Amino acid sequence: MARPVILACAVTGSADSTGTNPNVPVTPEEIANEAIAANKAGAAIAHIHVRNPDTGKASTKVEYYEEVVNRIRDAGSPVIINLTTGPGGRFVPDPADPMQAGKTSAMMTAVERVAHVVKMKPDICSLDVASMNFGEWNMVNSPAILREMAKMIQDAGVKPELEVFDTGHVRLAAQMCADGDITDPRPLFQFCLGISWGAPASSDAMALMRDLAPDNAVWASFGISRHEMPMVGTATLLGGHCRVGLEDNLYISRGKLASGNAELVEHAVGIIQSLGEDVASVDQACEILALRGK
Repeated sequence: MARPVILACAVTGSADSTGTNPNVPVTPEEIANEAIAANKAGAAIAHIHVRNPDTGKASTKVEYYEEVVNRIRDAGSPVIINLTTGPGGRFVPDPADPMQAGKTSAMMTAVERVAHVVKMKPDICSLDVASMNFGEWNMVNSPAILREMAKMIQDAGVKPELEVFDTGHVRLAAQMCADGDITDPRPLFQFCLGISWGAPASSDAMALMRDLAPDNAVWASFGISRHEMPMVGTATLLGGHCRVGLEDNLYISRGKLASGNAELVEHAVGIIQSLGEDVASVDQACEILALRGK
C-alpha cells in the first residue's frame, strides 16, 4: 500500500530574493494567495514568513502575519498553517568589540519571537534548534531561549516544528523531548540540508539525522537550491516527508525561474508519485502529525 507523504511549501522565506525572482510573494495578500495555490497543487502545509510590502525585505511585524493568516482562513483554505519563529536569532559581533552586537545583528527576546504565534495560534510553528555559522552570519538559539519559546508555543496549543541543520541540533532537540521541554507525543523534526555551514544535502546526512531522531518522531527534510527536488526523492525513499517552495529554491529547472510556488509543488508531487507513494491530503497530514483541533 502506498504511504501518504506530507508535502509542505515554504512560500516566501526571509532571504533578499525578490530581485532574483519577481514571483516571490511580498505583500500579505500575495503570500496568502501563494499558500492557497500551493495547497491546491498538493501541499498540505504552508510555511510562512512575512515581508515589508514596501521594500520586499524580511519583516517580523505581527500585523503582517495576522493579515496573511486571516486571508487564508477567510478564504476557507484547509491548508495547515506553519508560521516561522526563526527571525530574532541573528548575531554578528562588532569587529571592534566582539562582546557587542554589530549593526547587522537582529536579536529578539523569546516573547518577541513567538508573539505572532501566541496571538494567531497556527497549527504549527517552526523552532530553530540551532546555533551555527549560517553563511556569513551567526544564528544563535541558546538552550534556555529554546526552552522558553517551546513552553509558550505549546501553551498556545501550537505544534513545534523542530528545525535542525546538523547532527548536534538533532541531538539537542531529542534531549528536549526526553527532558519534557517538548511534550508532543509525535514530535515533528525538519532536517534542513545544504545550508552553509550545516549538514550537506545528501542521502547519508539525511539518513544519519533520521537515525538520531527519537523513535516517536515524525520527520521531514528539504534541500536548498538545486538540491531541492533531489531531496524530495531522498526523503520519500527514506520514509520521511518533504518540503519545497520559493524560500528554498527560486528555479524550476537550470536557469529557469519558477513561476510560483504551485509549480514547485506540482513538480514535487510528480516525484513522490513516481516513487510509488501518495501525496498526503490535509486530513491525512493532520492524522500523521496528531494535530489538535483538526
